[in-house]
Amino acid sequence: MYKHVALLVRQSDMSHEAFVEHWQNTHTPIAKDIEGVVRYQQVLPTEPEHAEFDGLAELYFETLDDLHEALGSEGSRDYDPTKEIAAKARRDVDNFLDVERRPRLIGKERVVKDEVDGDTDGLYKHSAFLVRKDGMTHEQFLDHWQNTHTPIAKEIEGVVRYCQVVPTDPENAEFDGIAELYFDDIDKLYDALGSEGSRDYEAKGGKAAEAREDVDNFLAIEKRPRFIGHERLVKNAIETDDGY
Repeated sequence: MYKHVALLVRQSDMSHEAFVEHWQNTHTPIAKDIEGVVRYQQVLPTEPEHAEFDGLAELYFETLDDLHEALGSEGSRDYDPTKEIAAKARRDVDNFLDVERRPRLIGKERVVKDEVDGDTDGLYKHSAFLVRKDGMTHEQFLDHWQNTHTPIAKEIEGVVRYCQVVPTDPENAEFDGIAELYFDDIDKLYDALGSEGSRDYEAKGGKAAEAREDVDNFLAIEKRPRFIGHERLVKNAIETDDGY
């Protein structure tokens, strides 16, 4: 499944509350029907006053061509769709988002661990937008992330689902990948990965501490945005064995 993740930043003259009202009540009824969208979920920050972004919009497509036709390709934060509803959604973006400050990533999702059968509605999620260390290639980053770090991270205390998003066009992507760790309790998430307000954190022990120690081997943590939020499922038009 191909996924478009937009890290949303509200316009400068808009409060977070006004942003949420427009996003969910005006924009969402349009965006959920964008041509080709088979699943749409939103993530709202648990601590908006400390969060780096106002929310995450995550749209899934069955094919990469469908995604590109609706939402453009990597290499630009803006896009110019030709499909009717996608174009309508893009016009509305200018009513509440600062597009130039809105990073995004287009990638393919890889489910590493799933104890909830794909049902993420209402779960708490830590999304880390990964940037590799200087001197490391994207391929070297992937090798370390997936073969060394992932076996540790998926066993972090409290994690009920762990997904990775790998960019389809890494040369033009803003990030080297996204690590998504789901918890059913916000205190478990904070205990393992810290809270909003800093890109770094100090894990209290166990696998979380082991994973944090390994982070320094392959990530530029000061360049790595992260987002802690509460996921809301807006649309799911497909069903498979893992819920997608």
